[in-house]
Amino acid sequence: MTNKMKKVGIKAPVLTAIGYLLPLVVASGLLIAIGNLTGGQSVTELDGITVPDALTTIGGFGMGLLPSFIAGYIGYAIADRPGLAPGFLMGQVASFLGAGFLGGLIGGIIAGYIALFLETYMKVPKWAEALMPMMIIPTITAIVAGLIMVFLLGGPIAALTAGLTAFIKGLDQSQKLAYGFILGFIQHLDYGGAISKVPNLICDGMMADGIYGPEAVKVLGSMVPPFGVTLALVLSKVVHKPIFYKEEVENIKVAFPMGICMITEGVIPIAMNDLARTIISTALGDAVCGAIAFSMGVESMVPSGGMFVVPAMKNPGWALVALAAGSLVTAIMLLLLKKPIDPEMEKKVEEEEKVDLSGLSFS
Repeated sequence: MTNKMKKVGIKAPVLTAIGYLLPLVVASGLLIAIGNLTGGQSVTELDGITVPDALTTIGGFGMGLLPSFIAGYIGYAIADRPGLAPGFLMGQVASFLGAGFLGGLIGGIIAGYIALFLETYMKVPKWAEALMPMMIIPTITAIVAGLIMVFLLGGPIAALTAGLTAFIKGLDQSQKLAYGFILGFIQHLDYGGAISKVPNLICDGMMADGIYGPEAVKVLGSMVPPFGVTLALVLSKVVHKPIFYKEEVENIKVAFPMGICMITEGVIPIAMNDLARTIISTALGDAVCGAIAFSMGVESMVPSGGMFVVPAMKNPGWALVALAAGSLVTAIMLLLLKKPIDPEMEKKVEEEEKVDLSGLSFS
């Protein structure tokens, strides 16, 4: 196997495909949410269709493209242009077989690697080289990958998807509480980093298959860390226990508005000064938020948008309760776990910042 095939891997193509997928998911989810909020419903014919009906229906079309998008762009990320068309076809095959988002993901990987293999090892006459990326490789890849999906992998993946859907929908109240707690706990352990991508991808996949509760846990959970550290700052002043240095306070002022927009990464500079205690606090806050949201039936058809999409969620009141509870738990845990700041260290840092270097000369 050549270095090119070794270097591609799976993680990077999947993350690349998610980058292409997100605009479709966000736009489609917002269309469905706006349509539902204005009384629209998905329709199959044009007679008597209203604007809200049209928005809901168009959003549904977009959601139906998710297996094809994830498969197509995984194929593209692995094998470049020759992998794009076969990848999209495998997504359509996955939809036809009922294999859903997971089927599209696996189909895209298969198509991409078959295309890359052919591109690397297949030899053709000089006159046929121009046909390789636009006809020969896509056609052979579509045939081989398609047959693998239809006759070998499609059935088991569809059964797995159906089983997972049935399992999630069949959870009782206590099981939903536990599931939401676990999902929330692992959701943002590294504040938007590589670890967070795994549960986020699972949530997006379940949303594509019509299960919207985990997506709400993802959206709300992303706001808990920045809201929690902000609330901890406020409470630390109330109880007269300063736990953040001046530089951290300035970072919190930036993290809070970022959190409103569902950007968790603003917490990273704050967490790095006391990583273990901060991760424990925010993970527990996320877990409480997830448990409340999932058990109380909060759902989100929009995978991104922060506070701006909360009104479009199912049971938005409980969404706010879950968010408030998770943020409060995070704040209380930070107050309990973090040690008060050292005034001498704070003074030393301020003095270093005030050092006047204007008199230095390098001549």
